[in-house]
Amino acid sequence: MSTIAELAVPTAEFALRGTLEAVPDLDVEVERVVAADPGCVMPYVWFSGTSSALAAVDDALAADSTVEDATRLVARDGDVLYQVDWVDDVAVTVHVLTDAHATVLDAAVENTQWQFRVLFPDREALSRTYEFATEQGLPVKILRIHRLEERRHGRYGLTDAQYESLVAALEAGYYEIPRERDMDELSDELDISHQALSERLRRAHRTLVEELVDIGEL
Repeated sequence: MSTIAELAVPTAEFALRGTLEAVPDLDVEVERVVAADPGCVMPYVWFSGTSSALAAVDDALAADSTVEDATRLVARDGDVLYQVDWVDDVAVTVHVLTDAHATVLDAAVENTQWQFRVLFPDREALSRTYEFATEQGLPVKILRIHRLEERRHGRYGLTDAQYESLVAALEAGYYEIPRERDMDELSDELDISHQALSERLRRAHRTLVEELVDIGEL
């Protein structure tokens, strides 16, 4: 039975480690991981942050040892989209995670970790991937495992963490006017940092909007 696993890899062991060290206040999310050919891995990456943080991205990418080349494609208020060519090590890591005929559904940075949502054909394929990654020296952590039919909210493109945070925010009155619970109180209840909760809700909101609104081509 198909299995969805949420996996984490330290940013220090994967893509953009130099950029995230140089500009730590960035939110990073991969745009549609699926590529046209096997040699093209995670070609489009969104960076979100303050104007000063985004202004530093060009220089940080140019100095990043995991990046072969990066081209800025779109800039809008608070967000910048780049097309990125990675060094071989990044492609190898992605191939390790998908060696068992798996598909990466989502990838983003959260709390100094790259977090991947990966669809495996079955639980055995996930086990083989974890063992293979360990043998290759890749420090992969399994955060959650679900059978496909258990994740009905997955049809909206949300991760479990995003879905659970949205439900908690709704039940706590975060979306009421005026708010019954602020971000600090909500993050304390969920036992995560203010920044982590803010990033999680922002990504969840964007995913839901993209599901409901036809934004067309960039």
